[in-house]
Amino acid sequence: MRPHAGIRVTTLVLAAVAATVVAWLLLRWLASGGNLVPDPGWVGGVAMVFLGAALLVGGWQVRQVRDGHPNPTITPLRAARTLVLGQAGALTGSVLVGWYVANVLVLLPDADIESQRARIWAFAVHAVIALLLAAAGMVVQAWCRLRPRDDEDENDSDRS
Repeated sequence: MRPHAGIRVTTLVLAAVAATVVAWLLLRWLASGGNLVPDPGWVGGVAMVFLGAALLVGGWQVRQVRDGHPNPTITPLRAARTLVLGQAGALTGSVLVGWYVANVLVLLPDADIESQRARIWAFAVHAVIALLLAAAGMVVQAWCRLRPRDDEDENDSDRS
């Protein structure tokens, strides 16, 4: 039996593209009604950085236990929760990349205006931070993956 592969990069790319398209359509509709695209704010960027750092710390602890360094605070349930949190972080980061890229695309026609250019840069920085969050989630997923045992490798080769 093949183990579950987890979240794939193609899934993250598809989520980001879908979020970009939906958000771009929504933001264009709002902008056509005279509403401004809201500023990204610094709180979102800080929250994503802290979430990514917490994911990496938790994933590193699980990796240490997986590699044979005992840690009584890491239970199988905590390891499973860390894996799921890493996957959720990857998907969240991917969708947020789409949101921030859509904001950039909506503001791009007004890039010659100084105030809009500053907003474009702020959204671009948030998109990069969201991309780093998605990458951290994928790293944590890899760190939480169990390595196949030697006897499982032999059984799999016998079935082929």
